[in-house]
Amino acid sequence: MLKRLSSSLLENFKTKPQYPTAPIPTDGLPPGVPYIVGNEAAERFSFYGMRAILTIFMTQYLLDAHGRLAPMSESEAKFYFHLFNAGVYFFPIVGAILADIFWGKYSTIVGLSLVYCLGHVALAWDETRLGLFVGLTLIAVGSGGIKSCVSAHVGDQFASRNSHRMGEVFAWFYLAINLGAASSTLLTPWLLVVAGPGLAFAVPGILMALATAVFFAGRAKFAHIPPSGKKFFYELISPEARSTILRLIPLFLCVAMFWALFDQSGSAWVLQAEKMNRRWLGIQWESSQIQAVNPLLVMIMVPLSTYVIYPLVNRVWQFTLLRRVSVGMYVAACSFCVTAWIEHTIAAGARPSIGWQVAAYVVITAAEILISVTCLEFAYTQAPRTMKSVIMGLYLLSVSLGNSFTAVVNKFIELTGGDRPGGWAQGPGYYWFFVLAMALTGVVFTIVSRFYREKTYLQASET
Repeated sequence: MLKRLSSSLLENFKTKPQYPTAPIPTDGLPPGVPYIVGNEAAERFSFYGMRAILTIFMTQYLLDAHGRLAPMSESEAKFYFHLFNAGVYFFPIVGAILADIFWGKYSTIVGLSLVYCLGHVALAWDETRLGLFVGLTLIAVGSGGIKSCVSAHVGDQFASRNSHRMGEVFAWFYLAINLGAASSTLLTPWLLVVAGPGLAFAVPGILMALATAVFFAGRAKFAHIPPSGKKFFYELISPEARSTILRLIPLFLCVAMFWALFDQSGSAWVLQAEKMNRRWLGIQWESSQIQAVNPLLVMIMVPLSTYVIYPLVNRVWQFTLLRRVSVGMYVAACSFCVTAWIEHTIAAGARPSIGWQVAAYVVITAAEILISVTCLEFAYTQAPRTMKSVIMGLYLLSVSLGNSFTAVVNKFIELTGGDRPGGWAQGPGYYWFFVLAMALTGVVFTIVSRFYREKTYLQASET
């Protein structure tokens, strides 16, 4: 399948067919939206399916070069998990530069998707540290490289005529992400237990190949905004671009702390679940499967927020994009209060029900909707027309920075023995540290956002 797709893509690039270079005029949804949403659902199945089992794979299944079991410690696994996440969200800026200067968003997405597929092949083929590091590196380059382009590509399909539908489509786009994430997070941990790492990593790889094929199938339905070439550099140093970047950076730096907390649902929370009573709703859950609660909740809470909660709040208080993000930060801090309480209970010799961690997921998912969904729309609308991917890449760097912070904290803990009995990061102390960091960041963001003045940019439609 991958070979046939590669041949088709090569032929497509050789012939250089003519595609629309501006949003297709319509009062409704752009015709390319179904292909983008379908691609995103399959791609997110691929990514989250692989990521769901990553921590357990590193701490329980990893082999040495001789095929013997050689797992990592918990602190080391958390370090590499967040280092990988940091890489995934660093490469969007590289993909954005390729898209906005050289290849355009469509070609960048297709080309790096093939690199992404090769990463899955490496993980499924080799269960040692070599396969792990090669696979994760390729996935970080491929997955990260397309991130800023895909989100910006969604916005490129709209013009002023149907811009009122953009928030709705970004919400559905986020639902597609979580549909793929929920299904794969339930499936791949089960595959890991019953069939081993090879098949558990192979299935996400197959879905990534499918995602690439779906996106390629929609090529004639998309608005292909051409790259700006050398003109990009002149625009990058223009007063407008400099002003936009300088105004956004303080906001994105604050958002980084949210990701330092949120992405621990795939590392620290999974390891915490190993110590809890996972018999819930009559089912014995794998510790990695509990992560599926997040995307399942998102699919319920996104439409609830978009069509019910936000309109109701706006009747009494203008719930602007920046106000949503500000509230979300304090909500995120509350989620780690719940996991800190769980650690207190575990430290007392008890095995609390996994239902308590589900409660923490409810809180952090509410924060995610307030922050992440909102920031996707905010980053796109605030970016000048020729810098959509780059500004989206700068936003995604906040995810990389947040994961880098968590990785550094865990490496410091590992080197200083902070996770040993009596250490400052032992048990609940680890979680209270992040509660304090998030709460203080929320205060800073609330102050900084008051001085931000919004300016919206949308693509011009075809005439």
